[in-house]
Amino acid sequence: MAVKILGIAGSLRAMSYNRALLRAAIEVAPAGMQLTSFDIGAIPGYNSDLEAAGLPEPVAALKAAIGAADGLLFVTPEYNYGVPGVLKNAIDWASRAAKGEKPVLNGKAAGILGASPGMAGTARAQAQLRQAFVFTQTYALQGPEFLVASAHEKFDADGRLTDAKARERLVKYLELLAAWTERLRGW
Repeated sequence: MAVKILGIAGSLRAMSYNRALLRAAIEVAPAGMQLTSFDIGAIPGYNSDLEAAGLPEPVAALKAAIGAADGLLFVTPEYNYGVPGVLKNAIDWASRAAKGEKPVLNGKAAGILGASPGMAGTARAQAQLRQAFVFTQTYALQGPEFLVASAHEKFDADGRLTDAKARERLVKYLELLAAWTERLRGW
């Protein structure tokens, strides 16, 4: 049985390095892993009035996709030393549950990747995601960290990850994520 991983890029820009990194992950996903992506662009800003009136369709779709996945792969840029607002917003919506239901993020295995033109990669954004996951009880793979620093040198103009070492590390990371997800499946 394939492990189902849902990938979410924390950037809305079509040619972002992080969307490109998610596409590369889908491309090199190991045998036994079904990696798909979810676009968070249509998710409205969290508002409890909207929630009380009924979940907006994009939020319901996000929660259903997370619920159907065995594990998650977050691919985040770093904005101002932290997680982009659109990604945090999606996590905020997904962390909510109807009365008597288990939140869909609770108990999920997760991996975190990131790409940045800077030398520090996305280390601070990844740390901030891990902090949010303490509350949501989402179990992020603790290591190794996967950061693509100097991303402008590792992707071509079409957004293809051309750096052989990074591609090799990405495959290994996905293999670790698959094993982590298997370990936590049904926990």
